Amino acid sequence: MNSTAKGDRPHIAVFGRRNVGKSSLINKLTNQNLALVSSQPGTTTDPVYKAMELLPIGPVMMIDTAGIDDQGELGEMRIKKTKEILRKTDLALLVISASQGIGRFEEELIKDFKAKDIAYIIVINKIEMLKNKKEINLLKDKINKFTAEKNLIIIEASAEEKIGIKKIRDALAKKMPEDLSYDTIMGDLFDPGDVVVLVTPIDSAAPKGRLILPQVQTIRDILDNDGTALVTKKAEVSSEIDKLQKKPKIVVTDSQAFEKVSEAVAEDILMTGFSVLFARYKGDLNTFVQGAKAMEQLKAGDKVLVAEACTHRRQQDDIGTVKIPNWVHSKISSEIEFDHVSGREFPENLKDYDVILHCGSCMLNRKEVLSRLKEAENAGVPVINYGIGIAWLHGILDRALKPFPEALKLWQQDQEKIIGVV
Repeated sequence: MNSTAKGDRPHIAVFGRRNVGKSSLINKLTNQNLALVSSQPGTTTDPVYKAMELLPIGPVMMIDTAGIDDQGELGEMRIKKTKEILRKTDLALLVISASQGIGRFEEELIKDFKAKDIAYIIVINKIEMLKNKKEINLLKDKINKFTAEKNLIIIEASAEEKIGIKKIRDALAKKMPEDLSYDTIMGDLFDPGDVVVLVTPIDSAAPKGRLILPQVQTIRDILDNDGTALVTKKAEVSSEIDKLQKKPKIVVTDSQAFEKVSEAVAEDILMTGFSVLFARYKGDLNTFVQGAKAMEQLKAGDKVLVAEACTHRRQQDDIGTVKIPNWVHSKISSEIEFDHVSGREFPENLKDYDVILHCGSCMLNRKEVLSRLKEAENAGVPVINYGIGIAWLHGILDRALKPFPEALKLWQQDQEKIIGVV
């Protein structure tokens, strides 16, 4: 908790064939031996992550990937893992060997970059292998011809001789997308000096000795925006509010306590959940709200995918595998099926599901959340966020969305359409 969270760091991924010098470049860029370097092709197998400071950008997540030309059964699995990294890549570094040039492997990756709207830079590494500037310019012309991009950055480099390293760092800073996350978690929901009450249940699922990441980040966001954070447990929320000289501007609760907190907090005080805040901060709130309509239409025999970004130890009353399925079975049908994935897993066969129920995504960067939403959209499967889903299951979604007028209007319009059909 002493450093910038992984999900809030820009993700810079390095792609290329085996033995083009990806790992060597990462080591030179970071001035550390982060990646294993060998002349043996295929040294990097699984993606390697390293959180670090990269000037002039600041905190970043560097990702070294396996070669996209790997071979054999294991090679295909490694390539698949490499392609999965595209989902979370904010900025790509495509490394091309000066001696190999550009071919079908690079061309396929560039198509993926464009399809997924990923900013990228091309590095021609090992330029010491070319005889003269004319050969370098011919290779650049070939690259430019294929990409057909006006502002493509191509950098000549040699990790071995430390050529072009500063140019790469400067190019990364120049190319880094600006809209990596929503501006604030909740700083636009209150005025300076307002009190924000945070309800943080401390139970068997709470990590020993600390708060969970969304709670810590929300406290920091409140302080950054000159608000006052009052942190309490759900049993004390009513009494703590009564002690205040003026009412708090908004109450934010852990989604699992939505029902109890809603009963304890007066209707004239805004209320929402951490997971709802993160639906906006990490993804697209309106998309998740539209998914709530699909929850209403679930029926016996339908299949729901529950996707969690973290891989915490499951408790007896785990939210994703126990509580949510129980609430759905109780409110809708006991014959609704559930599949569960966690961490970096996200199925290719999304069309097998009627609804995707996704966690708050505090462990993911915004790029990956938006990529998952896009994949679901392409498969025609609606996605709903934990907080929004739990609020709907307890009949308080209107109240949970009240701090977000646009999302609330969208939800109410959907309700009017459903009532009109009925």
